[in-house]
Amino acid sequence: MTAPAPFGPLQFQLVLLRRMADHQPDLVEDARHELSASLAEMREANRRWQAMSRAPRGRGALRRYRSVLGEPESSVRRRVGDLECDALLWRLPLWPDLRFEVMAGPGGAVWNEWLVRAPGAARLELRTAADLSPWSCTVDEVARAFAPARPMEGSAPTRWALGFTDPAGGRPRVAEFTWGLFQRLLPGGA
Repeated sequence: MTAPAPFGPLQFQLVLLRRMADHQPDLVEDARHELSASLAEMREANRRWQAMSRAPRGRGALRRYRSVLGEPESSVRRRVGDLECDALLWRLPLWPDLRFEVMAGPGGAVWNEWLVRAPGAARLELRTAADLSPWSCTVDEVARAFAPARPMEGSAPTRWALGFTDPAGGRPRVAEFTWGLFQRLLPGGA
């Protein structure tokens, strides 16, 4: 019996795609083909990631990211309220203008993990909800463009939502994100 292939950046990108397929199956299918990966490989990557994440004696989350993605492209010390953390950024070939960011607190505890715009990359100008298209922007970009956006609970651990008022028409909207990347826009409600 042969050992499974090492789990690296390709498999990690398939894990990200697996959750995004719930909202954007066509974009995921195109991306999967771009990575030359089969549907079975995507499922297997997700299965292995879940097993690593839930292993009783597994590595901590930050060590897991380092073992899978290698050393980060950059690391920056940030202050969030009264606490300091490290923001570690990794390049993922599928999204060249984005970086996978892991925010780690004291002792390496992972506070957040998502896609963010790469430093120096061109930013999308967002003026109204009509400017939002799937995979075009991140949580942070939408929050800044439509301030004061309201953070809302997502439907899964890797999902986020922001409620905001569309400047064009004043209607409430909800932007949904998976791994920090915009997926879809919904009407806002009470």
